Amino acid sequence: MNISAAARQSGLSTKTIRYYEDIELIDPASRSDNGYRQYDKRAVAELQFLARSREVGFNLEESRQLLALLRDSSRHSVHARNLVVEKTEQLQQRIDQLEAMQQVLKLMALRCNGDEGPDCAILDELAGLEVASCE
Repeated sequence: MNISAAARQSGLSTKTIRYYEDIELIDPASRSDNGYRQYDKRAVAELQFLARSREVGFNLEESRQLLALLRDSSRHSVHARNLVVEKTEQLQQRIDQLEAMQQVLKLMALRCNGDEGPDCAILDELAGLEVASCE
C-alpha cells in the first residue's frame, strides 16, 4: 500500500512516516516502479505500534527501544516492563511538577482582584518584585 493508505491505517501523518524513515526508526519503505513508497502489513503494524507507543507517552528513543523488543523474538518481557515502570515514574514526577505549578498559579490569582487599576501582584511576582495586592 502507498504512504497515504499506511498513514490512514496507522493513525500517523505521511510527514511523520517519512520522518520516522529519515531517522531510521523504521526500515526504509520499498519503492514501486514510479518511486512511490510501498508498505506491507508488517510495516503498517510497526507504524501502528509506534503511534500507540507515542500516544501513551514514550519519546522517540523509548519507542525505538520498544520496537526493537517487538522485533526480537528472543526478547525478555522484563525489558519492556522496566521501560514502562521508568516511564510511569517520570510521568508521576511531571504530574507532581504540574500540580505544584497549578498551586502557584492559583495563589497568584487569589492575590489579584483583576480590577481596572495598574497595580498587580501577579505581574510583580513574575517580575521578582515585592508583591503588592491588586486592590
